Parts: sequence; C-alpha cells; structure tokens
Amino acid sequence: MKIHQLFAGVFAVLAVTLSSCEKSFEDLEKDPNRPVHVPASLVLQGVEADMAGNTGRPFSAEMRWNQFYCSNYNYYANNEYTWTATPNHYNTLKNVVKMEEEAKRAGLAEVNGYSALGKFFRAFFIEEMTKRVGDLPVSEALKGIDNTTPKYDTQKAVYIQILNWLDEANANLATLIAQGQTVPGDFYFGGDLRKWQKAVNAYKLRVLVSLSKKETDGDLNIKARFAEMMGNPSKFPLLESLSDNLEFKYNQFNKYPSNPDNFGFDATRQNMAKTYVGLLSSLRDPRVMVTCEPAGAELKAGKLPSDYTAFVGASSAEDLTDMSDKAGRNNGAGFAPGLYSFQNRYRYYRNYTAENTFIVGYPEMCFNIAEAYHRSWASGDGEAWYKKGIQSSLDFYGIKDGANTMTYSKTGGRETADLANYTINFSFDTYYSQAAVKYAGKNATGLEQIISQKYAAFFMNSGMEAYFNWRRTGFPKFESGVGNGNSNRIAVRWQYPISERTTNAKNYNDAINSQYAGKDDINDIVWIMK
Repeated sequence: MKIHQLFAGVFAVLAVTLSSCEKSFEDLEKDPNRPVHVPASLVLQGVEADMAGNTGRPFSAEMRWNQFYCSNYNYYANNEYTWTATPNHYNTLKNVVKMEEEAKRAGLAEVNGYSALGKFFRAFFIEEMTKRVGDLPVSEALKGIDNTTPKYDTQKAVYIQILNWLDEANANLATLIAQGQTVPGDFYFGGDLRKWQKAVNAYKLRVLVSLSKKETDGDLNIKARFAEMMGNPSKFPLLESLSDNLEFKYNQFNKYPSNPDNFGFDATRQNMAKTYVGLLSSLRDPRVMVTCEPAGAELKAGKLPSDYTAFVGASSAEDLTDMSDKAGRNNGAGFAPGLYSFQNRYRYYRNYTAENTFIVGYPEMCFNIAEAYHRSWASGDGEAWYKKGIQSSLDFYGIKDGANTMTYSKTGGRETADLANYTINFSFDTYYSQAAVKYAGKNATGLEQIISQKYAAFFMNSGMEAYFNWRRTGFPKFESGVGNGNSNRIAVRWQYPISERTTNAKNYNDAINSQYAGKDDINDIVWIMK
C-alpha cells in the first residue's frame, strides 16, 4: 500500500513538473524584446520625439531649403532643391493609434489625455505631409489589414479634417483640465494639459494662416474660425510668452546638432545664407550678431565686428564651386579669410545644448495673428501683435535695451583665447522706428514686414515653416539660380512616398491624374497654393 502511495506521489510530482515544463516552453517562445503591449506613456514619448526629429532639425537640409545657411562643400551636401519623396509620417501615426489603444486597454475613459493629444498628433503629422504633396489618404488610412489600399482624400477634405481634429482636441483637453487630469510620459510639458491646450490652439492659427489663399472658401470658413478664436480666449487659450513654447530641449544625450563632437571642419563647411544674413544686417538687427560671425575678409579689410556690414551671407543660388573658393578656412586675419559669415561657433559649438528648438513658438503665433488682422479676418490690433512677435524673438536671443555683449570666435577655436567680445547698444524704439521695420499698414509692404520678421524668428526652428511661408507669400525674396539645381528653380512640392507607388498604385495614380495631369512633379502646385 505504501509502495502504491509512493508511486502515486511520484506520478503526481512528474505531472506537475511536466506541466510546468510545458508552460516554461511557451514562455520561452515569447520574445521579451518585442512585447505585445507597452504603456501608452512610452509610446507617447516616441511620437513626441518624432515631432522634433523628423520635421527639420537645426542645421539640417531643411534649414538649407529655408535659406538660413548654405553648404559650401559638395562632398557632404549641396543647396539644391532636388528633393523627391516626402517624409512618410504614417509609421508615427500608427504609433499614435497604438498609444490610444494602450490607453484604453489600461482602463482609461474614452476621452483621456492620450486620445486628446492623439487628435493633435494626427493633425500635425498629416498636415506635415499634405502641404508637401497635396491629396492624401486620411479617411480610410490607418485601418491596418482591414484596408491596405486606402483611397486619397482631396487636400480640401484633408484640411477640413485637420481643423476638426484640432477643435476636438481643444474641447477634450478643456474637459480633462476641469477634471484635473495629466498625461504621464509627456516630456514637453510634464503632462500639463493646460500648456498643451495653448499649443494646440497656437498650431491651429498656423494652419488657418497657411490657408490664406482659400480665405473665401465657405467650407473651410477660415475667417470665421479665426474670429471665433480671438473672440473667445477662455475657450481657445493661446500661448502667453516664450515659456509656453512647444519646444525641444537638448541635453548631454540628445545633443544639439552642432556640438563639440563635430566641431572643426564641419563649422567651416557651412556658410550663413544671404537671404537670412542680408535681411537682418540691412535692418541693423543684432540677432545676426548672435547667430552669425563677421566674415573674415571683412575684418581683415578693417571693419569692426560691431559693423553690420561685416556680416555677409552666401547666396543659396551660387555655384557651389564658387562658394567653396570664397568660403575660407578661418574667421580671423590668418590664411584665406572667407568672404562669408559662418554660424556663431561660440553659440552653437561650445556645448551640447545650444538653444531650444521651437516646434510651435510664441513669436510665430504673434506674427500669425498679426497677419490675420492684416488680412481683415477680424477686428484687432495687428501692429501690437507684430511688435510682440519681434520683441519675443529678440528676448529669445537675450537682446535687451542698452548694452549687449556679443561673442564670436576670432580664430575658429573654442578656448577663451580664441574668443572676442564686443558691445552693441540697442534700443527697441530706435530699431522699430526704421521705415523698413515699422508696420506700414494694410498694404503689400505691411504684409512683407510681417512675413520677413516671422522668417527671422523661424531661424533654425519650426521645421520648414520659413519655406512654406515664402512659398505662400513670396517673402522674403529667396535666392534662385544655378545653385538651386532643378533647372535653376526652387521646387514647390514633394513627390509621394515610394511605398504608395508600389503598394497603393491605383489610388496613387488616381490622385496624380486628378491633381497633376498624371505627373508626380516637384514643380507642380498643390491645391492650397492655387
């Protein structure tokens, strides 16, 4: 009897052991590096990183196309507008969908912080693509295997959807703020939905102004939407200062693109561009002294670094061989001082953080409001907002009334012995009293002033908004010629992603036929520009 009990016990242990082994094998089949579920907070961080990393970083190709700086060394880059496929943000949008799913799986309510921000992210990334290409899959997009060949919506329908998403995001955020909700994982505002709501509405103003050529379209209803926002600040709170910016802050891990790791030849393979430098130097604007260095040849000729005419930009349309010959190797009185200014190496190369990069900034918002009032979309003081835009941009660069100390590298080095300081006295009232700066009123000159000052405030931030504002208004004048490539032209749109041509061919071809007579050409005009 005892023997039978012993065997029974052994078999029981074996059964449990085998069962445990079988479960262990199942567990081993799971790849811990590819989890099925992750917290919504982690997915959010990936989406937020894409906002800054995939839309135009400082001193990137996008900033050359904004004509802020030029490459003078064709081994690495050129200044041509020969781009092809638009950046494809659908992978990021898939993560937005996943973020929303994970939030609901974790038990959050239908309306939650992740779903509210998800509507903003949809608007942001879709708008980044549609303004580059035109019509876009939206209403049938992001369905997964349920629809792998989504049809294209017209660009007009896309923008109506973008504006609806932004209104929904604003309303959802207001509800969540009243409930005291936050969003874990957010590294832009630390989960503060009040700041997010302001950013969403400031971004909506960008979208509305970008549609200025369609201001009479009854379905888009641009004027009424703007008037509603400005007439109801409690429903549509806006950015109040630079501290409210939606901006990316750099650190020792996520480094500013120009930093001590790539200091040296990188700094001399790039010259500042004439469009940017010429605008500021002509206005005697000290921002040019913060962001740029005086040209070595001008200093060698006897000019002081405090002389605005010592700052010279290279034309983005110049033949690259000619530009390279003129670029020079240092910024002092040594060998072959260059004819053109470099970026301020003291500001941009001395550490890993340099300056924050705006995604949606307060100065831009001020200029957008000023432009809308200039266009008589509502009654308001456009000049006051224009002045706020200029002043806040000056504040960002630390420029104040009185004496301002400027620093640049006189030899190209970063050590104290390589640096030179000089003083500029600045008065905002004196600066603003210049005929080229003081708002000229509701005429073509007034519009040019607003857009040109907005351009200056866009320096090295906000992706390609400087280019898109130029494409829409013609201000400031961009340099065009042989250096642009593309038969001496500045391209005005991108081609569709290659994946669309191969996996969604019918809908892609239908979109190309309906918009561009069957040719996916970078010189054709998108609907919002007509």
